[in-house]
Amino acid sequence: MRPYILAETNWKEIQNQKFDVAILPWGATEAHNYHLPYGTDILEAEYIAAEAARKAWEAGAKVIVLPVIPFGVNTGQTDILLDINMSPSTQAAVLHDVLEVLNRQGIQKLLILNSHGGNDFKTMLRELGLKYPNMFLSSCNWFQALNKAEFFENAGDHADEMETSLILHLRPDLVLPLEEAGEGRDKKPKIRAYREGWAWAERKWSQISEDTGVGNPKKATKEKGERYFDAVTTKISLLFTELADAKIDDLYE
Repeated sequence: MRPYILAETNWKEIQNQKFDVAILPWGATEAHNYHLPYGTDILEAEYIAAEAARKAWEAGAKVIVLPVIPFGVNTGQTDILLDINMSPSTQAAVLHDVLEVLNRQGIQKLLILNSHGGNDFKTMLRELGLKYPNMFLSSCNWFQALNKAEFFENAGDHADEMETSLILHLRPDLVLPLEEAGEGRDKKPKIRAYREGWAWAERKWSQISEDTGVGNPKKATKEKGERYFDAVTTKISLLFTELADAKIDDLYE
């Protein structure tokens, strides 16, 4: 039993415990090329949250990791079999219910550990922050915490070398042989502004990628995944620790 994982602990252990930060891992259920499981984002969220929380807990931070939310925004993948979409309005409703509990019970800091590029919680947290002015609400994308080029050869953002290496390290039993993986070639927008990244439109996934991947996974290894996992959880654990120590009314210098 890990005392910082809510799903594993029990009322006997938790009833007199005080927690400073609640961590809400948020993933998605979607295809990840031919070789990775639909639960890739869920697994990454669970393992990264747990390991970062372990490191923070051992440093004295009173954090509690809530169960992962398994569905994300997949509105651009409606024609891909069983890519489960949770609309932003539904996400906001889920967040509201979680915050109502935390606020009532005196846990005033929430961090969403996001594991899916289609999720964007900023506007939700702005609105919910008005309803819960005594709480500090924040989110982070673990996949943006480090410079991936320092760990991996091929760039990408979905079922790429990074994600494949991570799952090879965390759950190799769920990864097909890499010779069965697609190469993750993606089509770029014809409109220049979208291609350059200073304008945005949702990608229609079946139009940009034949295998649902974006980024070549062929050079992925479990060793690369282990190195990246250790580095990213160490960095995120520092966020957990600093957040636990922070005073809500004294956040700026």
